[in-house]
Amino acid sequence: TNAELERATRLKDEFLANMSHELRTPLNAILGMTEALQDCIFGSITEKQANALLTVEKSANHLLALINDILDVAKIESGQMTLDCRHVSVEELCASSLNFIQQQAQKKRIRIKTEIPRPLPDLFADETRMRQALLNLLANAVKFTPEGGAIALTVSTLSEGQNHYLRFTVQDTGIGIDAQNISKLFKPFVQIDSALNRKYMGTGLGLALVRRIAELHGGRVGLTSELGQGSCFTLDLPYGPHVLPQQLPQPNETYQSLASPATVDATIDTTDTATVETIPLILLVEDNPANAMTISCYLRAKGYHVLCAQDGQEALEIVATQRPDAILMDIQMPGMDGLKAIQLIRQQDHLCQTPIIALTALAMEGDRQRCLDAGANDYFSKPVKLKQLDAAIQTLLAPIAPGSTDPRTDL
Repeated sequence: TNAELERATRLKDEFLANMSHELRTPLNAILGMTEALQDCIFGSITEKQANALLTVEKSANHLLALINDILDVAKIESGQMTLDCRHVSVEELCASSLNFIQQQAQKKRIRIKTEIPRPLPDLFADETRMRQALLNLLANAVKFTPEGGAIALTVSTLSEGQNHYLRFTVQDTGIGIDAQNISKLFKPFVQIDSALNRKYMGTGLGLALVRRIAELHGGRVGLTSELGQGSCFTLDLPYGPHVLPQQLPQPNETYQSLASPATVDATIDTTDTATVETIPLILLVEDNPANAMTISCYLRAKGYHVLCAQDGQEALEIVATQRPDAILMDIQMPGMDGLKAIQLIRQQDHLCQTPIIALTALAMEGDRQRCLDAGANDYFSKPVKLKQLDAAIQTLLAPIAPGSTDPRTDL
């Protein structure tokens, strides 16, 4: 019986990994090509075309979010999700989460009130997962609050005997929840309004994830609500009294100053013609033709030379005669996979220091570390933002920059 249970668990793990790869691979091409078109890589576009591309992008990102939620629930239920805990600034966590929902709130003319006293102790938590939980609560508040309403985010401390908690409270003036339905909210795939003509769309996974993430941290989630009057969600997370308060901005500094940093502009200034630089040669190893075309077209438009290989073996044949400045390596490929290819490339003296970025649809727990252990310098899970990829390449190649002359031809 135990052997059969172990086999069933292994098969489920393999299924989750395969589903993650198969779903993310086409999404990478969709989002990547959309981004390239929006950046006019293939020529100028009209305003109507830009609006159509924006719709495609929003829909694809929505689909990606649903895929991530389903996989997260499955990983938690199977015990696969582990936390990467470190000290987290509560103020920065709140600011970055609010930054995500501000635009939607402005569209609905929803007022956002914050009450975050200072100083507060740091949390010892998985920052990514905590932001995911807090963002789910805030997004729900915006979603279920009518135009002209208000939501509030407050943080406070709570002590129960020897236990100390930081309480995040998200309150809204939305539609509220009937008392008999509150117990259903935190069950996965369950929605209060499941009729065909329901007003609010979604899978019913968000609050289930919030509860599970809180429990993984030793915390809890609470809810009080009145139908037609609004809801108040609480997220309690334990913290140690030994944790010292972080050095925080002075009270007269505005809360908005803690917002997440602006997106880095990946464009390189090449107006100084007096400086002659080498155009970087990028080897792209990708077995999916749509992804290969999307990424290579974008990189060429950014001024790189690009060579393409369809699997690990072809990549090894290319590096035997060419010396790329950087390698973008897919991992799951027919024949020789990317991990094996990276290991063999690292064994060659003239390539042991060549930057390698793992660019893969494998996004399960541990996949990033597997790529880094094999010898990759960086890791991106698909779908990847092409601007972020360009910025990562530039960082790894500094001071080499695209846009200058080189005797090599673009193949």
